[in-house]
Amino acid sequence: SVGLMPDPPRTASGHRRYGPAHVERLNFVMRARDLGFTMEEIRGLLSMVDRGSHTCAEVERRGRHHLDVVRAKIRDLQQIETVLAGTIARCTGSDTPDCPLLEVLSEGHRDPMAGEITAK
Repeated sequence: SVGLMPDPPRTASGHRRYGPAHVERLNFVMRARDLGFTMEEIRGLLSMVDRGSHTCAEVERRGRHHLDVVRAKIRDLQQIETVLAGTIARCTGSDTPDCPLLEVLSEGHRDPMAGEITAK
């Protein structure tokens, strides 16, 4: 439905006939999704394959860009983990309404790079 797969031929009775090429392409799409590629990135890779005009260098550039994005997400998640773990460690688990996690959430937006708090 998102235009990544070619329409399979139909039998006389209207049933779709998926061949090995469809299965191979679907496996490509699923594996790319598993690796975190967006649908647009997958579309771009498939377009290169379909045209047959791709080079390994082109594909590598796209792969390296995606890897940079993944690494940035990992750094962001590690920062989130650090803040959450430290904040939750300060929680007492008592029946009082005071909660360090709620306090941190109420502080406003903190830019981790600048160390500033800004209201949203």
